[in-house]
Amino acid sequence: MPEAYIGLGSNLGRELEGIFENSKAQLEHALKKIEQNPTINLLKISNYYQTPAIGPGNQPNYINAAAHIETSLTAYKLLDLLQSIENEQGRVRIERWGARTLDLDILIYDKLIEATDRLIIPHPRAHERAFVLAPLSDLNPSLPIAGHGNVRELLANCSMQGIVKLSH
Repeated sequence: MPEAYIGLGSNLGRELEGIFENSKAQLEHALKKIEQNPTINLLKISNYYQTPAIGPGNQPNYINAAAHIETSLTAYKLLDLLQSIENEQGRVRIERWGARTLDLDILIYDKLIEATDRLIIPHPRAHERAFVLAPLSDLNPSLPIAGHGNVRELLANCSMQGIVKLSH
């Protein structure tokens, strides 16, 4: 069964049935939905990291994590599933790199290298972002990112300024 690594991020909470969910709860809710899907075997979840927002305006910090999965879904079907979870959790796409309730990205899908209008694997900026590499390092520091090197080497060349490891 193909293995994949998914990046998770949130810097906006939401209200659900009168209960306010913060960014950490958003990730936990998404992970629960991923784990409950019969086509996915959730193998491991990274630590959570508080990271400064990259993008327009004065945004709240993000909570980021990564998940290692096995799935019988194709990369495109996995993308569809992840986007449906984002939408269910209030994701609105208004502004590129804007604040969001939930961001789920396929970082790596098996050994697939893909570049279409809809899907780019490995994720096009994963190799240069500590908020992606630190959680991936928790899961597999030797993991190669095609064309760039392994996670450990790439993370060593990134600034960890402003990034704080959180407990679950």
